[in-house]
Amino acid sequence: MTRQTEGRGRLYDDILDTVGNTPCIRINRIAPEHVTVYVKFEAFNPAGSVKDRLALNIIEAAEKSGALKPGQTVVEATSGNTGIGLAMACAAKGYPLVVTMAESFSVERRKLMRFLGAKVVLTPKELKGFGMYQKAKELAEANGWFLARQFETEANADIHEHTTAREIMADFAGKRLDYFVSGYGTGGTVSGVSRVLRRERPETKIVLTEPANAALVASGTGQDRNQDGEPAASHPAFEPHPIQGWTPDFIPLVLQETLDERRYDELIPVAGAEGIAWAKRLAAEEGIFCGISAGSTFAVAMKVAETAPEGSVILAMLPDTGERYLSTPLFDGIEADMDAEEIALMRSTPGYQMG
Repeated sequence: MTRQTEGRGRLYDDILDTVGNTPCIRINRIAPEHVTVYVKFEAFNPAGSVKDRLALNIIEAAEKSGALKPGQTVVEATSGNTGIGLAMACAAKGYPLVVTMAESFSVERRKLMRFLGAKVVLTPKELKGFGMYQKAKELAEANGWFLARQFETEANADIHEHTTAREIMADFAGKRLDYFVSGYGTGGTVSGVSRVLRRERPETKIVLTEPANAALVASGTGQDRNQDGEPAASHPAFEPHPIQGWTPDFIPLVLQETLDERRYDELIPVAGAEGIAWAKRLAAEEGIFCGISAGSTFAVAMKVAETAPEGSVILAMLPDTGERYLSTPLFDGIEADMDAEEIALMRSTPGYQMG
């Protein structure tokens, strides 16, 4: 039978109306047979990541409160995905956007934000996430710009409580959901989703993950903060890691509620190399093209699966698409030119050969 589609049954007023309602997709070829694994694939958001939700809610909450004035410039520090989401939202709504970003993050992110009309100000890599964070604050204070404050704003976890979590509840209504696996990044996804899971699906175990070489939460060392909840310094347990979008060099305030209320059941570290390997397998064996943070979350889901009881159902968050990682280690070994096997295939028939 030929596949058919029917449309979404509605017309959209603008691109922002398409944020959310991302699919949960079953893993069929690389998951262990004794469990069922799903991924919530946030690349289906219009700018390609879970941060589209956060970006939109920051802008709309600020508009509603009056904190963001018509035509006012928005400024934010980001490793990329929040900046891309903000660039989309600001373009659709007519706000100028300035993003500060450490120079160590992928060039694709810079180009995507600039393509969407944003200005990107780079900060020295040795100053890490704290440096780009402080630069955004400095620019906001000097120019009277609106600082998005993704790491502290209530709009972050709130949008995940009211959209991401509700989608999960609807998709798994009447069905098992034994484990929910997520990294933390800003903390918004796990804080928002865990509010709902603890209340409505208390049987679901929440598994939190972070880079093995930047295990801030596992260290047990608290985050120094100022009176506004902002980080006062880099966290001493931080080391550079390849999982872009995960774990800045401080514990975000948005994550702190999950830590304080212990709204997770297990904390499992993961090495960046494992995340890269699983991202490659998801692409090559499942057709799911995702980034390093997604591969890392999935790697932890596979660790959970190893000891999960027979019949368990596991859901892993996949934050973004793989295209913004072309210049990173995710694409090491992926060449533009033909390899020996491809050259042999070319020469196996007589016509249309490259010189």
